[in-house]
Amino acid sequence: MKRITRNLTLAAAMIAVIFAMSGCMVGKFMCNYALLPEEHGNDIEGDRVKVEERYPGIIAWYDALRSDGTYRDGTLEGEGGCKLYYEYVTASDPANAQGTAVVVHGYTDNHICFLNLVRMYRDSLNYNVLVPDLHHHGYSEGDAVQMGWLDRLDAIRFIEKAHEIFGDDFLVMHGVSMGGATTMMTSGEDLPEYVRAFVEDCGYSSVWNQYKYNLKQMFHLPSWPVLNSASNVCRRRYGWDFKQASSMDQLAKCERPMLFIHGDNDDFVPTSHVYMNYDAKVKGYKEIWLAPGSAHAMAYKDHPAEYTAHVRSFLAKVRELGL
Repeated sequence: MKRITRNLTLAAAMIAVIFAMSGCMVGKFMCNYALLPEEHGNDIEGDRVKVEERYPGIIAWYDALRSDGTYRDGTLEGEGGCKLYYEYVTASDPANAQGTAVVVHGYTDNHICFLNLVRMYRDSLNYNVLVPDLHHHGYSEGDAVQMGWLDRLDAIRFIEKAHEIFGDDFLVMHGVSMGGATTMMTSGEDLPEYVRAFVEDCGYSSVWNQYKYNLKQMFHLPSWPVLNSASNVCRRRYGWDFKQASSMDQLAKCERPMLFIHGDNDDFVPTSHVYMNYDAKVKGYKEIWLAPGSAHAMAYKDHPAEYTAHVRSFLAKVRELGL
């Protein structure tokens, strides 16, 4: 009986070791899959085509402003010494500009992918606009995607650069998807007084929660031990882990106004995330708008007039009421 017990214990230990080793290998694969995607916003020409298909005429609008020098670019030094790229454009009526918007793209996107929001802020709302390429995206350097967490530190640099260029005392940060998470994560930091408001569109509640959902949805895998292993790999390589990268934790520290936007038919970052994020912000003014029928990052495409109206109304309240 003792021999059977000993053999069963040994077998269980061996299974546990094999399971842990396999989990570690899968964890490394997942970390690479998530943070080192083959396509990471570096296909600028391909994205120009996609954006033009979605918003006909917008590339001609962009190219014309680039040609006459209204739309410019620059670089700055980001976290870890990486060279980060950005573009910026003055308001349609510069003498009466309402402020500055920093528009932040999503996962595997770049400065081209949300020209619709740049045009919204410039032409419809009369804001100056700066739009960056985040770490490891577009023309920016960087060894891996940072999922908004280390990007929040770069976002502060982009905010400061926008203020240096335009000098406005009213700045709004607006991000979509991973850019939405970057916006929320930035909102919990110690920021200059001229940062007055945030708009987040379909951002996730935390990297852990998002990857847990993706593991089940895409690979039919449990979070343990795969996600734990991948998070450990990320911490060793890049200095942060998936639970640490939390929009909700940062929102709990945010006292400045925020507009939350999410499609009510989003099955990539589930709509449940926006409620978690909204509830996590316990200080300061907040609004929420659920875009009817919209899938992930499609709220503006589906409802451009309503989207613009919600952003305009929110910013007007912040400005007029001194929120």
